[in-house]
Amino acid sequence: MSSSRITPRRAVTVAALATATVLFAAGAASAHVTVHPESYAKGATDGVLTFRVPNEEDNAATTKVQIFLPTDHPVLGILVHPQDGWTAKVTTTKLKKPVETDDGTLTEAASEITFSGGKIAAGQYADFNVAFGQLPEDTGQLVFKTLQTYSDGKVVRWIEQPSSGDDEPDNPAPVLKLTADDASPAAAPAAATAKAAGASDSTARGLGVAGLATGVLGLAAAAFALVRARRPERS
Repeated sequence: MSSSRITPRRAVTVAALATATVLFAAGAASAHVTVHPESYAKGATDGVLTFRVPNEEDNAATTKVQIFLPTDHPVLGILVHPQDGWTAKVTTTKLKKPVETDDGTLTEAASEITFSGGKIAAGQYADFNVAFGQLPEDTGQLVFKTLQTYSDGKVVRWIEQPSSGDDEPDNPAPVLKLTADDASPAAAPAAATAKAAGASDSTARGLGVAGLATGVLGLAAAAFALVRARRPERS
């Protein structure tokens, strides 16, 4: 008998290890800086963008994150949420084309947000929340090029923009899709709620019909039993 024969238990173990390897590889491949939510409505106001920064190094901590905001389609009214252990610096720049708003004409907008002084250890991530007053209405997406600096001096440049139909680049920049109003994240919960309400209503109607049918069958059975009880016994 060959010692290399694969037993059922060994086959299960090999399959489990293979699955774990695939999942680990998939997780590692997707560990880049991202922005959440992935989309907002064009011209959306008073929202929050969350930049998630994972640490991809085994022996170094992330010590600085620089997020560059587009100025050709500026994001207005930037406010940074305090992050424990981190210091945030917002840099503004003069716009080539002023933006008209309800509050007047804006000639400057935020162009860079730098977080420093904190640490993201190996195997961890941090979320940096940035509030905005208004998103642009004249573009379909916003690209936030980002630099991630590690304690050993390494700088990862998340600046590559994926092209339509191409594979994701090695160092993709966070991209926020700007959609029509009916495709905004705010519309999704409402649609989901309506769908859930419809499903709940259908379920209630189904249960009502089922209960009625059960009741009718119960009455029929009771009537049949009563008739049998009253039937005279044969001698």
